[in-house]
Amino acid sequence: KVTIKGIERELICPACKELFTHPLILPCQHNVCHKCVKEILFAFEDSFADGGSESSNPSSPRIKISSSSMDRIDRISRSGTKRNSLTPRSSLFPCPGCQRDIDLGERGINGLFRNFTLETIVERYRQAARAAIAIMCDFCKPPPQESTKSCMDCSASYCNECFKIHHPWGTVKAQHEYVGPTTNFRPKILMCPEHEMERVNMYCEICRRPVCHLCKLGGCHANHRVTTMSTAYKTLKEKLSKDIEYLISKESQVKAHITQLDLLLKETECNSERAKEEASHSFDKLSHVLEEKKSAALRAIEASKNLRLEKLQMQAEEYQGLLENNGLVGYAQEVLKETDQSCFVQTAKQLHVRIQKATESLKSFRPAAETTFEDFVVDIAKQEEILGDLSFHSNGLEIPEINEEQSRMYNKALISWECPGKTDSADTYVLEYHKLNRGEESAMWQETEVCSKSKVISDLDDDSSYAFRVRGYKGSICSPWSREVILRTPPAPVFSFLFDDKCGYNSEHLLLNPRRTSVESRAGFPLLLGSERMQVGCYTTLDYIIGDTGIAKGKHFWAFQVEAYSYLVKVGVVSSNKIQKLFHNTHDVTSPRYEQDSGHDSGSEDAFFDSAQPFTLVTLGMKKFFIPTTPAAPKDPASRILPLPSCLGICLDCDKGKVGFYDAGRMKCLYECEVDCSGIMYPAFALMGGAAVHLEEAVTAKYGEYHDDI
Repeated sequence: KVTIKGIERELICPACKELFTHPLILPCQHNVCHKCVKEILFAFEDSFADGGSESSNPSSPRIKISSSSMDRIDRISRSGTKRNSLTPRSSLFPCPGCQRDIDLGERGINGLFRNFTLETIVERYRQAARAAIAIMCDFCKPPPQESTKSCMDCSASYCNECFKIHHPWGTVKAQHEYVGPTTNFRPKILMCPEHEMERVNMYCEICRRPVCHLCKLGGCHANHRVTTMSTAYKTLKEKLSKDIEYLISKESQVKAHITQLDLLLKETECNSERAKEEASHSFDKLSHVLEEKKSAALRAIEASKNLRLEKLQMQAEEYQGLLENNGLVGYAQEVLKETDQSCFVQTAKQLHVRIQKATESLKSFRPAAETTFEDFVVDIAKQEEILGDLSFHSNGLEIPEINEEQSRMYNKALISWECPGKTDSADTYVLEYHKLNRGEESAMWQETEVCSKSKVISDLDDDSSYAFRVRGYKGSICSPWSREVILRTPPAPVFSFLFDDKCGYNSEHLLLNPRRTSVESRAGFPLLLGSERMQVGCYTTLDYIIGDTGIAKGKHFWAFQVEAYSYLVKVGVVSSNKIQKLFHNTHDVTSPRYEQDSGHDSGSEDAFFDSAQPFTLVTLGMKKFFIPTTPAAPKDPASRILPLPSCLGICLDCDKGKVGFYDAGRMKCLYECEVDCSGIMYPAFALMGGAAVHLEEAVTAKYGEYHDDI
């Protein structure tokens, strides 16, 4: 038998680091004290209300939340309420056992089971730890006597005399269940937390938790596979017993592994000391090189200073001699006193040359040496960057690569990366990014630590380019930086809308998905009926659909994808005062210009087509983007046809009265024109034949998923 004192580590709450008190079972199968769960959730609410400035709830001293966990607190607090108020509230809880965000469901704490089995084991451990401390009777008059038994139905402890008084023979209480003295009372029947009056009698094999018959009939387990509680009890008990027997039978192997681990602990200590010495030696060598460079630089500056001071001092002495009765001037004044002509000429010739030089230097004064030491400024920018990247590099840790196809810029930036070899994966990653400014040579990198292989970044400037790079960390070892990837943000804030299923929507020709983010035009029998009259010069109409939200002012951007098989799609904007004209304009697509009997001139037809449109649309189809015919457009038709981008974007500037059509993948403008924004502007789409348009979904933060390995 395993002694109760040897399992203490299994009875400690991962949050408060104390023995469990009323433990709750989380969906990830970890246990946390009921009080700890509430305090952590309260800390989340306080953190969200205070902007994440506090590290914990001051009224809850049991839970000490580290600063590294505050980012998760703020992130989960923001995610507590979904965007649509009609959807059920979903509570996310960071499990302190597995460090993952667990969805507690609509009922939150009230939907969690209390682990009575664990409570019983904890109570037995407490009794073994305090065997000398007796449990007193709850009904004795002072002084109370030591209890001899506890009633599980009454949830109280009794001495022999009090038990006989409160449980007389021949009454219902005489049938109560009693055990030895204990302070742990649990209900005899486990009730369903979602249906409080129902007893759990089944076990959900999908969610791996007990459920009642109402959960199976109409609750969240209606379509799940369930089994009877007795079958689940028998199956799980057999599996647990076999696993325990297997572990006990391998006791010698476990002891051998423990011995090996003890040796590894000592070896790790020795190797770490050796690594410290090597690292210290490397830094000492680097410090020695820096000291030598420092000494050489200081010596060069000192030598240059002495040379300059000497030159300036000599120049100062020369100018000092130009003063009256001093130096050269004084000497010349004495020479002028000479009366002997031959002696005067002999001395004055050389003196006159010196006086002339002094006069010239006085007219064009220039210091003999520079006072600045700009040539001696040490440029350490590159060395500083190299030292910033100084770390333990490993040849086995592969360099991650940013996946440009999976990464995208929209309302937020989603950056995804992967390791080419899929081996020796890093534990964590550091993603760095900075804005590319033309005026700044080197911008400051912003970094964020990520545990997964993708990261959502918010608060980026519109119409800006950003550089991204990533590196992996495995313990203290890191990989080199990945290749920098440059992505550009949309030219304006992202405008969110859905397809309008009411205003002008033709349900016979167009098919909307339930979320109203995709529309499809089917080339069926109605289109054939509409095309049957084309031989006599009639027109085939487009099926229009608009967005459910309009724009009155400002600059906005939205993106969408057009299926490659689409035959004809028109996209653009329409004003509110022209919507009725849009849905009743039947002559908008097929022109009779190519019919032999039409008699129309092609040039005049183009002019009429452009001026007759009550809205601004461009044509897409057959994997092509067609630039409209305008005076500024190229005359060659082939140059007006571009490959259709995988994702298209539209930027509407109501203030300037312009609309631009973009390659949303590269944020490059393909075509821009003026538009009348006198009314409220709506996104407009038109489809004909087999075609489909999908609105680009907004980038949202994705939380880590947990896997149930129990």
